[in-house]
Amino acid sequence: MFSKVLIANRGEIALRVIRACNELGIQTVAVHSTADSDAMHVRMADESVCIGPPSSAQSYLSIPAIISACEITGAEAVHPGYGFLSENAQFVQVLEDHNIKFIGPTAEHIRIMGDKITAKETMRKLGVPCVPGSTGGVPTLEEAYEISTKMGFPVIVKATAGGGGRGMKLAKTSEDLKDAFFGARSEAKAAFGNDEVYIEKYLTLPRHIEVQVFGDGRGRAVHLGERDCSLQRRHQKVFEEAPGPCITEKMRAQIGKTCADAVADINYSGAGTIEFLYENDEFYFIEMNTRLQVEHPVTEAIFGVDLVKQQIRIAAGEEMWFKQENLSIKGHAIEVRINAEKLPNFTPCPGTITQFHAPGGLGVRIDSALYAGYSIPPNYDSLIGKLIVTGTNRDAALARLRRALGELVIEGVDTTIPLFHALLNEPAVQSGDYDIHWLEKWLDATDTN
Repeated sequence: MFSKVLIANRGEIALRVIRACNELGIQTVAVHSTADSDAMHVRMADESVCIGPPSSAQSYLSIPAIISACEITGAEAVHPGYGFLSENAQFVQVLEDHNIKFIGPTAEHIRIMGDKITAKETMRKLGVPCVPGSTGGVPTLEEAYEISTKMGFPVIVKATAGGGGRGMKLAKTSEDLKDAFFGARSEAKAAFGNDEVYIEKYLTLPRHIEVQVFGDGRGRAVHLGERDCSLQRRHQKVFEEAPGPCITEKMRAQIGKTCADAVADINYSGAGTIEFLYENDEFYFIEMNTRLQVEHPVTEAIFGVDLVKQQIRIAAGEEMWFKQENLSIKGHAIEVRINAEKLPNFTPCPGTITQFHAPGGLGVRIDSALYAGYSIPPNYDSLIGKLIVTGTNRDAALARLRRALGELVIEGVDTTIPLFHALLNEPAVQSGDYDIHWLEKWLDATDTN
Protein backbone atom coordinates (compact mmCIF):
# COMPACT_ATOMS: atom_id res chain seq x y z
CA MET A 1 0.00 0.00 0.00
CA PHE A 2 1.12 3.57 -0.63
CA SER A 3 2.41 5.59 2.31
CA LYS A 4 1.70 9.01 0.74
CA VAL A 5 -0.73 10.12 -1.99
CA LEU A 6 -0.95 13.53 -3.66
CA ILE A 7 -4.41 14.69 -4.73
CA ALA A 8 -4.17 16.66 -7.98
CA ASN A 9 -7.48 18.44 -7.55
CA ARG A 10 -9.48 20.80 -5.36
CA GLY A 11 -12.86 21.23 -3.67
CA GLU A 12 -15.18 18.44 -2.62
CA ILE A 13 -13.50 15.74 -4.69
CA ALA A 14 -10.12 16.47 -3.09
CA LEU A 15 -11.77 16.10 0.32
CA ARG A 16 -13.39 12.86 -0.81
CA VAL A 17 -10.00 11.36 -1.69
CA ILE A 18 -8.36 12.67 1.49
CA ARG A 19 -11.02 10.95 3.60
CA ALA A 20 -10.52 7.63 1.79
CA CYS A 21 -6.76 7.88 2.27
CA ASN A 22 -7.18 8.67 5.96
CA GLU A 23 -9.24 5.51 6.46
CA LEU A 24 -6.55 3.49 4.69
CA GLY A 25 -3.81 5.00 6.86
CA ILE A 26 -2.23 6.89 3.96
CA GLN A 27 -0.64 10.33 4.36
CA THR A 28 -2.07 12.98 2.00
CA VAL A 29 -0.69 15.94 0.08
CA ALA A 30 -2.98 18.72 -1.11
CA VAL A 31 -1.99 21.01 -3.96
CA HIS A 32 -3.55 24.42 -4.36
CA SER A 33 -3.44 27.67 -6.25
CA THR A 34 -3.03 30.99 -4.46
CA ALA A 35 -6.82 31.41 -4.76
CA ASP A 36 -7.32 28.23 -2.73
CA SER A 37 -4.92 28.89 0.15
CA ASP A 38 -7.79 28.78 2.66
CA ALA A 39 -9.67 25.91 1.03
CA MET A 40 -10.88 23.02 3.17
CA HIS A 41 -8.89 20.38 1.28
CA VAL A 42 -5.71 22.29 2.12
CA ARG A 43 -6.69 22.35 5.80
CA MET A 44 -7.53 18.64 5.97
CA ALA A 45 -4.50 17.21 4.17
CA ASP A 46 -1.36 16.23 6.07
CA GLU A 47 0.74 18.46 3.80
CA SER A 48 0.04 21.11 1.20
CA VAL A 49 1.96 22.68 -1.67
CA CYS A 50 1.09 25.88 -3.52
CA ILE A 51 1.51 25.15 -7.23
CA GLY A 52 0.71 28.46 -8.86
CA PRO A 53 -1.58 31.44 -9.38
CA PRO A 54 -5.40 31.22 -9.67
CA SER A 55 -5.40 30.35 -13.37
CA SER A 56 -6.00 26.61 -13.80
CA ALA A 57 -3.52 26.50 -16.67
CA GLN A 58 -0.78 27.74 -14.34
CA SER A 59 -1.73 25.60 -11.35
CA TYR A 60 -4.07 22.59 -11.41
CA LEU A 61 -3.38 21.89 -15.09
CA SER A 62 0.39 22.39 -14.82
CA ILE A 63 2.03 18.98 -15.12
CA PRO A 64 5.50 20.29 -14.12
CA ALA A 65 3.99 21.86 -10.98
CA ILE A 66 2.29 18.59 -9.97
CA ILE A 67 5.48 16.59 -10.58
CA SER A 68 7.50 19.09 -8.52
CA ALA A 69 4.99 18.81 -5.66
CA CYS A 70 5.34 15.02 -5.73
CA GLU A 71 9.13 15.24 -5.62
CA ILE A 72 9.15 17.82 -2.84
CA THR A 73 6.82 15.79 -0.61
CA GLY A 74 7.86 12.28 -1.57
CA ALA A 75 4.38 11.31 -2.74
CA GLU A 76 4.39 7.85 -4.34
CA ALA A 77 1.08 8.15 -6.15
CA VAL A 78 -1.35 10.73 -7.52
CA HIS A 79 -5.11 10.61 -7.41
CA PRO A 80 -6.53 12.96 -10.08
CA GLY A 81 -10.15 13.21 -8.90
CA TYR A 82 -12.27 14.32 -11.86
CA GLY A 83 -11.75 17.14 -14.33
CA PHE A 84 -8.37 18.89 -14.67
CA LEU A 85 -5.74 16.20 -15.49
CA SER A 86 -7.87 13.13 -14.71
CA GLU A 87 -8.15 12.07 -18.36
CA ASN A 88 -4.84 13.40 -19.65
CA ALA A 89 -2.76 10.57 -21.10
CA GLN A 90 0.36 12.74 -21.26
CA PHE A 91 0.09 13.38 -17.52
CA VAL A 92 -0.08 9.64 -16.82
CA GLN A 93 2.97 9.02 -19.01
CA VAL A 94 4.99 11.77 -17.30
CA LEU A 95 4.10 10.36 -13.87
CA GLU A 96 5.24 6.93 -15.02
CA ASP A 97 8.51 8.40 -16.31
CA HIS A 98 9.10 9.80 -12.82
CA ASN A 99 8.21 6.49 -11.09
CA ILE A 100 5.03 7.96 -9.62
CA LYS A 101 1.89 5.81 -9.70
CA PHE A 102 -1.26 7.20 -11.30
CA ILE A 103 -4.38 6.05 -9.46
CA GLY A 104 -6.47 5.24 -12.51
CA PRO A 105 -6.24 3.50 -15.88
CA THR A 106 -3.26 3.36 -18.21
CA ALA A 107 -2.30 6.17 -20.56
CA GLU A 108 -3.25 3.91 -23.46
CA HIS A 109 -6.81 3.41 -22.21
CA ILE A 110 -7.22 7.12 -21.52
CA ARG A 111 -5.95 7.89 -25.02
CA ILE A 112 -8.29 5.36 -26.68
CA MET A 113 -11.38 6.54 -24.86
CA GLY A 114 -10.46 10.22 -25.05
CA ASP A 115 -10.88 10.21 -28.81
CA LYS A 116 -14.59 9.74 -29.44
CA ILE A 117 -14.16 8.04 -32.83
CA THR A 118 -11.55 5.58 -31.58
CA ALA A 119 -13.62 4.91 -28.46
CA LYS A 120 -16.72 4.19 -30.50
CA GLU A 121 -14.89 1.84 -32.86
CA THR A 122 -13.23 0.06 -29.94
CA MET A 123 -16.53 -0.44 -28.16
CA ARG A 124 -18.24 -1.64 -31.32
CA LYS A 125 -15.55 -4.31 -31.73
CA LEU A 126 -16.05 -5.30 -28.07
CA GLY A 127 -19.77 -5.85 -28.65
CA VAL A 128 -21.08 -2.67 -27.03
CA PRO A 129 -24.09 -1.19 -28.93
CA CYS A 130 -23.34 2.19 -30.51
CA VAL A 131 -25.29 5.11 -31.96
CA PRO A 132 -25.47 4.94 -35.77
CA GLY A 133 -23.10 7.43 -37.37
CA SER A 134 -19.94 8.08 -39.33
CA THR A 135 -17.16 5.52 -38.94
CA GLY A 136 -14.53 8.22 -38.55
CA GLY A 137 -13.90 11.92 -38.74
CA VAL A 138 -15.84 13.91 -41.33
CA PRO A 139 -13.42 16.36 -42.99
CA THR A 140 -15.69 18.14 -45.48
CA LEU A 141 -19.19 19.56 -45.63
CA GLU A 142 -19.88 17.51 -48.75
CA GLU A 143 -19.12 14.29 -46.89
CA ALA A 144 -21.24 15.50 -43.99
CA TYR A 145 -24.20 15.95 -46.35
CA GLU A 146 -23.68 12.51 -47.85
CA ILE A 147 -23.53 10.72 -44.48
CA SER A 148 -26.41 12.69 -42.96
CA THR A 149 -28.70 12.20 -45.94
CA LYS A 150 -28.06 8.47 -45.97
CA MET A 151 -28.63 8.19 -42.21
CA GLY A 152 -31.58 10.57 -42.12
CA PHE A 153 -32.09 13.79 -40.18
CA PRO A 154 -31.92 14.95 -37.42
CA VAL A 155 -28.19 14.43 -36.84
CA ILE A 156 -25.70 15.80 -34.34
CA VAL A 157 -22.20 16.99 -35.24
CA LYS A 158 -19.68 16.28 -32.46
CA ALA A 159 -16.05 17.11 -31.77
CA THR A 160 -13.89 13.98 -31.62
CA ALA A 161 -12.00 15.49 -28.67
CA GLY A 162 -15.16 16.92 -27.09
CA GLY A 163 -16.74 16.76 -23.70
CA GLY A 164 -19.08 18.67 -21.42
CA GLY A 165 -21.37 19.57 -24.31
CA ARG A 166 -18.76 21.63 -26.14
CA GLY A 167 -18.26 21.10 -29.86
CA MET A 168 -21.76 19.65 -30.32
CA LYS A 169 -24.27 21.08 -32.79
CA LEU A 170 -27.70 19.79 -33.82
CA ALA A 171 -28.88 19.77 -37.43
CA LYS A 172 -32.61 19.08 -37.56
CA THR A 173 -32.74 19.36 -41.36
CA SER A 174 -30.31 19.49 -44.28
CA GLU A 175 -30.64 23.28 -44.22
CA ASP A 176 -29.17 23.32 -40.70
CA LEU A 177 -26.16 21.15 -41.49
CA LYS A 178 -23.79 23.80 -42.82
CA ASP A 179 -24.05 25.97 -39.70
CA ALA A 180 -23.87 22.92 -37.42
CA PHE A 181 -20.81 21.52 -39.18
CA PHE A 182 -18.74 24.69 -39.15
CA GLY A 183 -20.08 25.75 -35.76
CA ALA A 184 -18.99 22.48 -34.16
CA ARG A 185 -15.56 22.66 -35.81
CA SER A 186 -15.01 26.22 -34.67
CA GLU A 187 -16.08 25.51 -31.09
CA ALA A 188 -13.97 22.34 -30.99
CA LYS A 189 -10.89 24.19 -32.23
CA ALA A 190 -11.29 26.87 -29.58
CA ALA A 191 -12.01 24.44 -26.73
CA PHE A 192 -9.74 21.49 -27.54
CA GLY A 193 -7.27 22.67 -30.19
CA ASN A 194 -8.67 20.01 -32.52
CA ASP A 195 -11.43 20.77 -35.04
CA GLU A 196 -12.10 17.20 -36.18
CA VAL A 197 -15.78 16.26 -35.98
CA TYR A 198 -17.94 13.21 -36.58
CA ILE A 199 -21.67 12.72 -37.10
CA GLU A 200 -24.23 10.63 -35.26
CA LYS A 201 -27.94 10.02 -35.60
CA TYR A 202 -29.81 12.30 -33.22
CA LEU A 203 -32.14 10.39 -30.93
CA THR A 204 -35.26 12.42 -30.27
CA LEU A 205 -36.34 11.42 -26.72
CA PRO A 206 -33.52 9.42 -25.12
CA ARG A 207 -32.54 9.04 -21.50
CA HIS A 208 -28.94 9.29 -20.33
CA ILE A 209 -27.94 6.01 -18.70
CA GLU A 210 -24.40 5.25 -17.56
CA VAL A 211 -22.94 2.00 -16.30
CA GLN A 212 -20.31 1.99 -13.56
CA VAL A 213 -17.53 -0.50 -14.25
CA PHE A 214 -14.44 -1.47 -12.29
CA GLY A 215 -11.50 -3.52 -13.53
CA ASP A 216 -8.42 -5.01 -11.90
CA GLY A 217 -6.12 -4.51 -14.90
CA ARG A 218 -5.62 -8.27 -15.13
CA GLY A 219 -8.61 -9.28 -17.20
CA ARG A 220 -11.30 -9.23 -14.50
CA ALA A 221 -14.02 -6.63 -14.22
CA VAL A 222 -17.44 -6.05 -12.68
CA HIS A 223 -20.29 -3.63 -13.15
CA LEU A 224 -22.04 -1.78 -10.35
CA GLY A 225 -25.35 -1.15 -12.04
CA GLU A 226 -26.44 2.01 -13.78
CA ARG A 227 -27.18 5.63 -13.00
CA ASP A 228 -29.86 7.72 -14.68
CA CYS A 229 -28.51 11.21 -15.39
CA SER A 230 -31.23 12.42 -17.76
CA LEU A 231 -32.00 15.69 -15.97
CA GLN A 232 -29.48 17.91 -17.70
CA ARG A 233 -29.03 21.53 -18.66
CA ARG A 234 -26.77 22.29 -21.63
CA HIS A 235 -25.43 18.74 -21.45
CA GLN A 236 -24.47 19.24 -17.80
CA LYS A 237 -26.00 16.85 -15.28
CA VAL A 238 -27.87 18.34 -12.32
CA PHE A 239 -29.78 15.37 -10.81
CA GLU A 240 -28.58 11.75 -10.81
CA GLU A 241 -30.04 8.59 -9.39
CA ALA A 242 -29.41 4.88 -9.07
CA PRO A 243 -30.81 2.53 -10.04
CA GLY A 244 -32.43 3.99 -13.15
CA PRO A 245 -36.23 4.20 -12.76
CA CYS A 246 -36.78 2.84 -16.28
CA ILE A 247 -34.28 -0.05 -16.21
CA THR A 248 -35.45 -3.57 -15.39
CA GLU A 249 -33.32 -6.18 -13.64
CA LYS A 250 -33.01 -8.10 -16.92
CA MET A 251 -31.84 -4.99 -18.83
CA ARG A 252 -29.38 -4.17 -16.04
CA ALA A 253 -27.87 -7.63 -16.09
CA GLN A 254 -27.54 -7.64 -19.87
CA ILE A 255 -25.99 -4.21 -20.40
CA GLY A 256 -23.92 -4.54 -17.23
CA LYS A 257 -22.39 -7.82 -18.39
CA THR A 258 -21.72 -6.35 -21.83
CA CYS A 259 -19.84 -3.43 -20.27
CA ALA A 260 -17.94 -5.52 -17.73
CA ASP A 261 -16.86 -7.99 -20.42
CA ALA A 262 -15.70 -5.14 -22.64
CA VAL A 263 -13.42 -3.55 -20.04
CA ALA A 264 -12.16 -6.96 -18.93
CA ASP A 265 -11.17 -7.73 -22.53
CA ILE A 266 -8.90 -4.67 -22.65
CA ASN A 267 -7.48 -5.24 -19.12
CA TYR A 268 -8.90 -1.95 -17.89
CA SER A 269 -7.79 -0.91 -14.41
CA GLY A 270 -9.84 0.98 -11.82
CA ALA A 271 -13.10 2.88 -12.06
CA GLY A 272 -14.74 3.84 -15.33
CA THR A 273 -18.15 4.81 -16.62
CA ILE A 274 -19.67 3.76 -19.93
CA GLU A 275 -22.33 6.25 -20.99
CA PHE A 276 -25.33 5.50 -23.18
CA LEU A 277 -28.33 7.12 -24.70
CA TYR A 278 -31.32 4.89 -24.05
CA GLU A 279 -34.45 4.94 -26.19
CA ASN A 280 -37.13 2.36 -27.05
CA ASP A 281 -35.44 -0.30 -24.87
CA GLU A 282 -32.15 0.07 -26.76
CA PHE A 283 -28.76 1.27 -25.47
CA TYR A 284 -26.44 3.36 -27.65
CA PHE A 285 -22.85 3.97 -26.51
CA ILE A 286 -21.76 7.62 -26.54
CA GLU A 287 -18.52 7.72 -24.52
CA MET A 288 -16.46 6.21 -21.73
CA ASN A 289 -15.13 8.31 -18.87
CA THR A 290 -11.87 6.81 -17.65
CA ARG A 291 -12.11 8.32 -14.18
CA LEU A 292 -14.30 8.72 -11.15
CA GLN A 293 -17.58 10.50 -11.93
CA VAL A 294 -19.03 13.44 -10.00
CA GLU A 295 -22.08 11.27 -9.33
CA HIS A 296 -20.21 8.20 -8.03
CA PRO A 297 -21.76 8.53 -4.50
CA VAL A 298 -25.17 7.25 -5.63
CA THR A 299 -23.54 4.01 -6.77
CA GLU A 300 -21.60 3.73 -3.52
CA ALA A 301 -24.83 4.26 -1.58
CA ILE A 302 -26.74 1.37 -3.11
CA PHE A 303 -23.84 -1.10 -3.38
CA GLY A 304 -21.95 -0.31 -0.18
CA VAL A 305 -18.62 -0.11 -2.04
CA ASP A 306 -16.15 2.75 -1.50
CA LEU A 307 -15.00 3.33 -5.08
CA VAL A 308 -12.15 5.65 -4.13
CA LYS A 309 -10.65 3.14 -1.71
CA GLN A 310 -10.91 0.46 -4.37
CA GLN A 311 -9.17 2.72 -6.91
CA ILE A 312 -6.30 3.18 -4.48
CA ARG A 313 -6.05 -0.52 -3.60
CA ILE A 314 -6.01 -1.63 -7.23
CA ALA A 315 -3.39 1.00 -8.13
CA ALA A 316 -1.26 -0.28 -5.21
CA GLY A 317 -1.37 -3.79 -6.71
CA GLU A 318 -3.92 -5.40 -4.40
CA GLU A 319 -6.52 -7.89 -5.56
CA MET A 320 -10.07 -6.78 -6.29
CA TRP A 321 -11.96 -8.27 -3.35
CA PHE A 322 -15.46 -8.20 -4.80
CA LYS A 323 -16.91 -10.37 -7.55
CA GLN A 324 -20.06 -9.80 -9.57
CA GLU A 325 -22.02 -12.28 -7.49
CA ASN A 326 -21.13 -10.32 -4.33
CA LEU A 327 -22.70 -7.11 -5.65
CA SER A 328 -26.37 -6.41 -5.09
CA ILE A 329 -28.49 -3.27 -4.99
CA LYS A 330 -29.98 -2.11 -1.71
CA GLY A 331 -32.42 0.78 -1.92
CA HIS A 332 -32.41 3.87 -4.10
CA ALA A 333 -30.09 6.90 -4.10
CA ILE A 334 -30.36 10.40 -5.56
CA GLU A 335 -27.76 13.14 -5.91
CA VAL A 336 -28.35 16.81 -6.68
CA ARG A 337 -25.52 19.16 -7.61
CA ILE A 338 -25.51 22.41 -5.67
CA ASN A 339 -23.91 25.20 -7.68
CA ALA A 340 -23.10 28.77 -6.70
CA GLU A 341 -25.25 30.22 -9.47
CA LYS A 342 -27.97 32.84 -9.69
CA LEU A 343 -31.27 31.63 -11.14
CA PRO A 344 -32.94 31.73 -13.58
CA ASN A 345 -29.93 32.29 -15.85
CA PHE A 346 -27.50 30.08 -13.89
CA THR A 347 -24.97 32.91 -13.72
CA PRO A 348 -21.89 31.97 -11.64
CA CYS A 349 -22.08 33.62 -8.22
CA PRO A 350 -18.74 33.56 -6.39
CA GLY A 351 -18.58 35.22 -2.98
CA THR A 352 -18.20 34.64 0.74
CA ILE A 353 -20.26 32.04 2.60
CA THR A 354 -21.80 33.73 5.64
CA GLN A 355 -23.67 30.68 6.94
CA PHE A 356 -23.44 26.98 6.18
CA HIS A 357 -25.42 24.20 7.80
CA ALA A 358 -25.31 20.68 6.39
CA PRO A 359 -28.39 18.45 6.66
CA GLY A 360 -28.11 15.21 8.59
CA GLY A 361 -30.02 12.15 9.66
CA LEU A 362 -30.34 8.63 8.30
CA GLY A 363 -29.51 8.24 4.64
CA VAL A 364 -28.16 11.76 4.08
CA ARG A 365 -24.66 12.58 2.84
CA ILE A 366 -23.25 15.91 1.68
CA ASP A 367 -19.94 16.16 -0.14
CA SER A 368 -18.84 19.78 0.07
CA ALA A 369 -15.79 21.89 0.85
CA LEU A 370 -17.84 24.80 2.20
CA TYR A 371 -17.55 26.41 5.61
CA ALA A 372 -18.80 29.70 7.07
CA GLY A 373 -16.37 32.42 6.06
CA TYR A 374 -15.08 30.59 2.98
CA SER A 375 -14.74 32.75 -0.14
CA ILE A 376 -15.69 30.92 -3.32
CA PRO A 377 -13.13 31.98 -5.95
CA PRO A 378 -14.37 33.03 -9.41
CA ASN A 379 -11.70 31.02 -11.21
CA TYR A 380 -13.20 27.53 -11.18
CA ASP A 381 -16.34 25.47 -11.70
CA SER A 382 -19.37 26.68 -9.76
CA LEU A 383 -20.09 23.30 -8.12
CA ILE A 384 -19.95 23.82 -4.35
CA GLY A 385 -21.60 20.68 -3.03
CA LYS A 386 -23.41 17.43 -3.72
CA LEU A 387 -26.37 16.34 -1.63
CA ILE A 388 -26.88 12.57 -1.71
CA VAL A 389 -29.81 10.76 -0.13
CA THR A 390 -30.68 7.08 0.14
CA GLY A 391 -34.03 5.42 0.80
CA THR A 392 -35.49 1.94 0.72
CA ASN A 393 -37.11 2.83 -2.63
CA ARG A 394 -37.37 5.80 -4.98
CA ASP A 395 -40.34 7.40 -3.22
CA ALA A 396 -38.53 7.21 0.11
CA ALA A 397 -35.41 8.74 -1.43
CA LEU A 398 -37.43 11.62 -2.92
CA ALA A 399 -39.06 12.28 0.46
CA ARG A 400 -35.67 12.26 2.15
CA LEU A 401 -34.28 14.63 -0.49
CA ARG A 402 -37.11 17.07 0.14
CA ARG A 403 -36.43 16.97 3.87
CA ALA A 404 -32.64 17.33 3.47
CA LEU A 405 -32.99 20.28 1.08
CA GLY A 406 -35.17 21.96 3.69
CA GLU A 407 -32.40 21.60 6.29
CA LEU A 408 -29.56 22.74 4.03
CA VAL A 409 -28.48 26.33 4.69
CA ILE A 410 -26.06 28.16 2.39
CA GLU A 411 -26.05 31.93 2.77
CA GLY A 412 -23.90 34.66 1.28
CA VAL A 413 -24.19 33.53 -2.33
CA ASP A 414 -27.02 32.49 -4.62
CA THR A 415 -27.32 28.75 -5.23
CA THR A 416 -29.34 26.29 -7.27
CA ILE A 417 -31.16 24.94 -4.19
CA PRO A 418 -34.50 26.56 -5.26
CA LEU A 419 -34.31 24.63 -8.53
CA PHE A 420 -34.50 21.32 -6.70
CA HIS A 421 -37.33 22.42 -4.44
CA ALA A 422 -39.28 23.26 -7.61
CA LEU A 423 -38.34 20.04 -9.41
CA LEU A 424 -39.58 17.88 -6.54
CA ASN A 425 -43.07 19.29 -7.09
CA GLU A 426 -43.14 18.20 -10.73
CA PRO A 427 -45.12 15.04 -11.57
CA ALA A 428 -42.53 14.00 -14.19
CA VAL A 429 -39.74 14.08 -11.61
CA GLN A 430 -41.88 12.33 -9.02
CA SER A 431 -42.62 9.51 -11.48
CA GLY A 432 -39.20 9.45 -13.14
CA ASP A 433 -40.82 9.93 -16.55
CA TYR A 434 -38.46 12.31 -18.39
CA ASP A 435 -35.75 12.40 -21.06
CA ILE A 436 -32.57 14.42 -21.57
CA HIS A 437 -34.50 17.34 -23.08
CA TRP A 438 -37.16 17.58 -20.37
CA LEU A 439 -35.31 19.91 -17.99
CA GLU A 440 -34.41 22.53 -20.58
CA LYS A 441 -37.99 22.59 -21.87
CA TRP A 442 -39.24 22.93 -18.29
CA LEU A 443 -36.78 25.73 -17.54
CA ASP A 444 -37.89 27.62 -20.64
CA ALA A 445 -41.48 27.52 -19.37
CA THR A 446 -40.83 28.00 -15.64
CA ASP A 447 -39.63 30.74 -13.30
CA THR A 448 -37.24 29.03 -10.88
CA ASN A 449 -36.61 32.07 -8.68
